Amino acid sequence: MNQKVKLFAEQVLVVFILLIAFLLLFEEKLVLPYWIQPVGRMHPLLLHFPIVLLILAMLLDILRFRNSGNTMLVYRNLAQGFLLGGAILSGITVIMGLFLSHEEGYAGDTLSWHKWTGVSIFFMAAAIYWMGKGSWYKAPAAWVSAVVLVFVLVVTGHYGATLSHGEDFIMEPIIANATAPVVPLEQAIVFEHIIQPILVKKCTGCHNIHKLKGELALTDSAGLLKGGKSGKLFVPGNPEISLMMERVHLPLEEKKHMPPSGKPQLTPEEILLLSLWIKSETAFNQKLVALSEEDSLRVAATMVLQPSGSQGEQYDFEAADEKTIAKLNTFYCSITPIARESPALDVSIYNQNAFSVKQLQDLDAIRKQVVSLTLNKMPVKDEDIAVISKFDNLRKLDLNFTDITDKSLAALSTLKHLRILTLSGTKVTYAGLNDKISSFASLKTVALWNTGVTAAEAEQLKQAHSAINFIEGYKDDGKHPLKLNPPQVKNVLMVFGQDLEVQLRHPVKGVEIRFTTDGSEPDSFHAPVFSGNMVIQKNTTVKAKAVKDGWYSSDVISFDFLKNTYIPDSLRLLYKLNEVHLADGANTFFNKKLGAIGANNPAWANFWAGARSRDMGLVAMFNKPVTLSSFGLHYMVQEDNGIYPPGTVEVWGGENEQHCKLLLTLRPPLPKKGELPSLKLAEGTFKAQAVSYLRIIAKPHKEKKDEHLLLVDEMFLN
Repeated sequence: MNQKVKLFAEQVLVVFILLIAFLLLFEEKLVLPYWIQPVGRMHPLLLHFPIVLLILAMLLDILRFRNSGNTMLVYRNLAQGFLLGGAILSGITVIMGLFLSHEEGYAGDTLSWHKWTGVSIFFMAAAIYWMGKGSWYKAPAAWVSAVVLVFVLVVTGHYGATLSHGEDFIMEPIIANATAPVVPLEQAIVFEHIIQPILVKKCTGCHNIHKLKGELALTDSAGLLKGGKSGKLFVPGNPEISLMMERVHLPLEEKKHMPPSGKPQLTPEEILLLSLWIKSETAFNQKLVALSEEDSLRVAATMVLQPSGSQGEQYDFEAADEKTIAKLNTFYCSITPIARESPALDVSIYNQNAFSVKQLQDLDAIRKQVVSLTLNKMPVKDEDIAVISKFDNLRKLDLNFTDITDKSLAALSTLKHLRILTLSGTKVTYAGLNDKISSFASLKTVALWNTGVTAAEAEQLKQAHSAINFIEGYKDDGKHPLKLNPPQVKNVLMVFGQDLEVQLRHPVKGVEIRFTTDGSEPDSFHAPVFSGNMVIQKNTTVKAKAVKDGWYSSDVISFDFLKNTYIPDSLRLLYKLNEVHLADGANTFFNKKLGAIGANNPAWANFWAGARSRDMGLVAMFNKPVTLSSFGLHYMVQEDNGIYPPGTVEVWGGENEQHCKLLLTLRPPLPKKGELPSLKLAEGTFKAQAVSYLRIIAKPHKEKKDEHLLLVDEMFLN
């Protein structure tokens, strides 16, 4: 190697030693600008080169002591050259890796082991290079250096592969297709024996406590409830709007599809089980036998737990074409076999807004194989039943809370195999059922809860048709009143830019929602009744309770609707956030996602950005100037856990960084002694100002000498 080149390379190596030491020493304070992120993402591209060079260098280093004279000199020079090059490249790889580790999705013990073993390789390579120049460096030292360096390379590679591909990557195809031990039905717990094995086989390789991809752990119920970086994992009772099912149903080529392309995918049977479990409101300790025999989750889980062929109806039709089934399977339509090796199919259709009769017509190619069809809460109308009546092998039909009436019963009666028909929440009446029920050849169960059929009429149906089980649901006899659940908010987002129509609902028919917006508690008699035409134009707290004759009224619940007129075009953190509360980085403050109180709520961890006893700072920029006159900051107070408001919040604004001035200073008060955990809004106004640049600094309370935490989920510019 040319001496000038060699000297320059040695100087570069020294620079890398100092730079990496500096980065490691001040890593907690490292904030990376967006333009340097591509450098970190090149880490996987470069890392193979130093591995090869270092292994060759150590091999040549050993060989040089087996020769003498010119041959030894040649091996020595080659070893030194490869070692110097490998050390420099490993230094670059380490720097890239440190940058990459600050991006989303990298956390846990695996990352820590990979980082420190990778750093060790660099410093070891540099040390071996300098030692190799010494006259004392002999064959034993070369052997020890080679063995140790190669061992650390293997360990680093192992942890790197785990980060990239997940745990048990090599054995994953075998593990994913392994058959779990059969559990007796009477002992089976839905989550432990049905749901968790699916997650272990297909998900936990990347989502475990050692590798928190997306800050999500799926190894236990706590991790599932906590959710991950992208927010709440599921909405109990609503698989169609649950993030887990959304990711599963994305096209395979989509980056966010789960499991990722190249890994064992969920089977249709597994997708159905996850969907039904979420729909059943995700109980973690529920026994399978506690579900009714007609429950879809129990039926599907039973097929999994019982050996294939041990029970079940034999069908006289052929299986549908797999490619056809795969084509018809979409995010809004789930098609799965009812059991292993069975030609019979279960179809569930989701999303009211996307539904049309064409979805049913598109299933014509597999209508002979469909034995179970779920249209719960879909806007199915009487005229659509003609299409459903062509599914002549249907055994179970779920029409709960659809728009059908008595007119549909005649067409449904042509389904000669239909055994279970659920009509809860529909407009069917006693007259219609009594007239047509005898026309159903195989009907065994009819669900009538919340329909036009009274309790007395239901008794008449039972007496007239004793072979059919009529399910009425809860009977309100006035003697044992129940307490209503609180009202629910239908608005997807609670942060709005323009006028917002508030949408409240309650699942029980006939409930009145009483509400206030002035901060007072609504009562059951004088507070206004929510009628569904409430539009707000500013920050509003709606307090509501549910009221119905014969029931205890619900607890009062509060909903905060917060206005934010302007979303910055670019955002940048000035200081690093607390490592436990990173949320969505700088985007946290303007992503319209409000956090919550309570460790069991996924929004607790996912939506809060935190700073522990230090400043929280943000720069926001607009491509075109906007006129601002107020600023707000939403934060948490939970004194028992050391979560306090900021001491001061400074808002600076202007044309650019060099030309900005202090627009507003907020000083939120400390909580009163014994104050319950709460969410607060600090807000202030100032003289209208056109700004393109904003700098917001939240400083800790000087009065709090002990360590404390500031948690902020959203900021508001109006």
